[in-house]
Amino acid sequence: MNYFHFHRDKLTFAPEMDCLLNTWLDSPVLQAAAGISLVSAVGLLLSRIKILGISLGITFVFFAGIIAGHFGLEINKDMLYFAQSFGLILFVYSLGLQVGPGFFGSLKKGGLLLNSMALCVIFLGLILTLILSQSTGISLSTMVGIMSGAVTNTPVLGAAQQTLLQIQPDNNSGVTEMALACAVAYPLGVIGVILAIVLLKKCFVSETDKTKKKENRSPRPNVTEYLVANPAIYNKSIQEIVKSGGKEFVISRIWRKGNVFIPTSDKRLQKGDHLLVISAQADIEAIKVIFGEQENIDWNREDIDWDVVDRQLVSRRIVVTQEKVNGSKLGTLRLRNLYGINITRVNRAGIDLIASSALRLQIGDRLTIVGEANAVNNVGKILGDEIKRLDNPNLLAVFIGITLGVLLGAIPISIPGISMPVKLGIAGGPIIVGILMGAFGPRLHMTTYTTQSANLMLRQLGIVIYLAGLGIDSGAHFFETVFRAEGLLWIGLGFILTIVPVLLVGFIASRFLPIDYAENMGMLCGSMANPMALTYANTTVEGDEPSVAYATVYPISMFTRVITAQLILLLFM
Repeated sequence: MNYFHFHRDKLTFAPEMDCLLNTWLDSPVLQAAAGISLVSAVGLLLSRIKILGISLGITFVFFAGIIAGHFGLEINKDMLYFAQSFGLILFVYSLGLQVGPGFFGSLKKGGLLLNSMALCVIFLGLILTLILSQSTGISLSTMVGIMSGAVTNTPVLGAAQQTLLQIQPDNNSGVTEMALACAVAYPLGVIGVILAIVLLKKCFVSETDKTKKKENRSPRPNVTEYLVANPAIYNKSIQEIVKSGGKEFVISRIWRKGNVFIPTSDKRLQKGDHLLVISAQADIEAIKVIFGEQENIDWNREDIDWDVVDRQLVSRRIVVTQEKVNGSKLGTLRLRNLYGINITRVNRAGIDLIASSALRLQIGDRLTIVGEANAVNNVGKILGDEIKRLDNPNLLAVFIGITLGVLLGAIPISIPGISMPVKLGIAGGPIIVGILMGAFGPRLHMTTYTTQSANLMLRQLGIVIYLAGLGIDSGAHFFETVFRAEGLLWIGLGFILTIVPVLLVGFIASRFLPIDYAENMGMLCGSMANPMALTYANTTVEGDEPSVAYATVYPISMFTRVITAQLILLLFM
């Protein structure tokens, strides 16, 4: 069927095609769905492009929307606003749900120093934002938009736009200008962090710094050998020693008189016992005081009877899928005593935890269990170990969480010194509820687990819809803004906001604090929410230290940026 007809100098459409176009033009729902989907598809295709090995990733969706808006794509304002808002809500809630299990743990021990430095990067950027706004005469709302692009953080832009509308409900032009400022600053925001890493590596970091050992700061479990030489613990049970010691550790093996065995919690220690202990590195010295001596023995010696242990002994990773276990303390299950097994690791959301008796299990936890095959299989039945059950995401928790997050974001909070009440908005409320649901939901026996792929799908879908709508809304005036003096100034200011905090904090961390090069780079990338820079940082070192540091600071950094972007507008506008 021919839908097109040529008449001399113009193109006309057949009645069937004309009817289709009229349906398109008369339906704002079709316009919004098709327009946003098309922009998203084009942007995701472009995201595969790399220049000098660097890609802007899904941010290309933002720029695809800008180009579409520039060439006249218009979508009903109400539909566009809903799509943007719901996309942002979906993204920040899913993000909170993902980082929640490790959020509060990242504030402890070695993570405390890294998070403190990440917060320094954030607050230095806020101070510079205020200074540059005052010195250049650029409105604070526009400077916050520039800052959002400089730190490559579009959720911050969404939170700031919501706050601006809360302060000035009719300031739609200010909201649009904020998005334009973010767009022009974004590309150099990505590149600026990578340049800062290169400068830190070349100018400020010696080879000694790069390979410096992190003896007392690793958040991951460590295996250490001890000799029982403290009379105060002779003939005491392991359970009694753990309770009185005040530290979290697991005794994995005991070597006594040539025999090696897996201990239960009621096993009593004797003078001269050799122990393999799993603990945090920061607790090694304290645990040494408890047992008496630290040693470095060869556990492969011929006089150690490993047959006693290795007869039918297996090591398996078992996944918690049983809802009855969700939120239960490991000690209350009495798995070690009842089945003679040992739990050496608990992996949660990619982070290894010490299997202490006080640790509350969550759906999705992966436990490394050592013991006789039959015993391990029985423990697997108790914990669930049905991975297929995890393939179905618990959407009930997602929708309940989003509802609670939106309600929390709408609650006015009075703060002394601020004339109008503060609202967390659709960015702040859902991320807080997501973090709390991920961290404490299991204690209420609420299943909040989603597979990494499912969570990533929700996050990507949300942020892509948000970026597409944001780009379409900003596109009409983008190029005329970039190619004028004001646009060039925005680009320059954005670059300053990117590189100055990263260089300054990175230099202080490498020179005056016990943070090595790899952790320093990961911390800086996490504080700027810049996975592209993290990819580069990982190529400069061996091991996964940058990624671990990135994951340690990312949750608190994301949360802080979203909240402070709103507070700075409420306090100073």
